[in-house]
Amino acid sequence: MITRDAIETAYSFFHQKLRVYEHSTMEWQRDDIEYAIEQYVADMNDELYDKIADGNDRFLRDHQHFENDMNSAVNQLETMLFGN
Repeated sequence: MITRDAIETAYSFFHQKLRVYEHSTMEWQRDDIEYAIEQYVADMNDELYDKIADGNDRFLRDHQHFENDMNSAVNQLETMLFGN
């Protein structure tokens, strides 16, 4: 079961990290954010992860696609919360 609290928590964490990631020019900071998100994803609600990952088991875990995945995750979670 996906609770509103799980969605809100994931949205808040991802949204904050994405904003820093997008504007960071420091590779170490971007790497730290990728690591933090990967750790968060490992412990997040499985059903919620499956929904936003849409069958991609590397979603938010692949350096090459990380920024696109983060944007997708934030947009999906925002839609789940606000219906946009």
